[in-house]
Amino acid sequence: MPQAYASHFRSLHTQRSVLLLPNAWDAASALVQARAGAVAIGTSSAALCWALGYRDGGALHVGELVSAVRRIARSLKVPLTVDIEDGYSEEAETVAKLVVEIKKAGAVGINIEDGSGSSDVLASKIEAIRSRIDASELFINARTDVYLRSIAQGLEAVSLVTSRAARYAASGADGLFVPGLSDLAETAQIAKSTELPLNLMALPGLPALESLRSAGVRRLSTGPALLLSAYADLEKSTSAFLGENTDALFHNALSFASTQQLFAS
Repeated sequence: MPQAYASHFRSLHTQRSVLLLPNAWDAASALVQARAGAVAIGTSSAALCWALGYRDGGALHVGELVSAVRRIARSLKVPLTVDIEDGYSEEAETVAKLVVEIKKAGAVGINIEDGSGSSDVLASKIEAIRSRIDASELFINARTDVYLRSIAQGLEAVSLVTSRAARYAASGADGLFVPGLSDLAETAQIAKSTELPLNLMALPGLPALESLRSAGVRRLSTGPALLLSAYADLEKSTSAFLGENTDALFHNALSFASTQQLFAS
């Protein structure tokens, strides 16, 4: 079944419509998203870290990451891709070994980022991963943080992303993730310049989905937005309860039975 999921997940990046990929942080959130109609699920590194009690940004223990992936994948019936930040190591072989474990835990894709580091470092990690896992078994989404970290702007940012995309594609990447990118003209330039399916992250004020599709976007993920939205509701409900308004707990709540049913298998 993992092989079939891997093949299906890859095909989702070549369809006419944009792959809408909600990002989960635990088994329950992933299953709720799948029941809502998601055809694939991704994890958000930030959301997963927070759910496990860590700050985002390299603090997560890799053993806890692998265990979390295993719990999510165990009962999920759609493909799962996992954000692994920078692989939690500068050593390419160490990162590759981690990705092998993540694949064994049930993932058919990963995001791996360059952050503020050299593109050569990420390229070497992708090469090491690809030497251990065939493209038919794992979709590698190379994330570049040129826009997210404001490393460059305008045409300079487009040029830098384009050169990094070519480097990552040559190393074995299957997709390009550019969080922070929202300008439609720049999006179209980048999409046209690379063979890799372009993935953006949902942001306030992002152009309409059809415009993104026309510009060449093939995948749109949520990042930590769904967790932040869910936890805003949690804070409101808790405040209402502490204010002795117990009825507020049941407004828009899932039923116990329907939630229990998510884990029936």
